[in-house]
Parts: sequence; structure tokens; C-alpha cells
Amino acid sequence: METDLLRKTLHFDSARRRLWIRGQRCHHGASGALLATAGVLGLMGLRVRPLAGLVAAGGLMMAHDWKDRSVWFARGSQD
Repeated sequence: METDLLRKTLHFDSARRRLWIRGQRCHHGASGALLATAGVLGLMGLRVRPLAGLVAAGGLMMAHDWKDRSVWFARGSQD
């Protein structure tokens, strides 16, 4: 990834449909894992039923990106 893209906070490559945040590639699976974890913690602590949707959405995001699970949290641009 080019150095000028590393300075950008957000960069979306519409041709390849990929998102980078400060030079780090953002995967559906990693985002889904964070959403699901937040939802589970919210369900345990707050007992708010609508948070179950957050858990389900996170699970779907992880399932969609399962083939890339080995690099979800890997550092770097991952071109």
C-alpha cells in the first residue's frame, strides 16, 4: 500500500471493495467478532433483548468472511 494511503484515516477501494483504517485492512470477520462480543457482553450485563440482533449480525459477518479468518487480525495492508 502506498505511503500516502497510510496517512489517510479511511480509504475505500471501490474496485476491490476493501476498506482500510489508517493503513490496516478491515475484514468483515474481525468487525463481526467485535460486534458479536459487544452484543454478548451487553446481553450478559444489561439484559437488553435487542442486542441479540447485534450478536446475530456479528455472526453473519464472521460466516461471510470465514475463508480469510487466518488474517482477520493480522497487521498490515494485506494487499
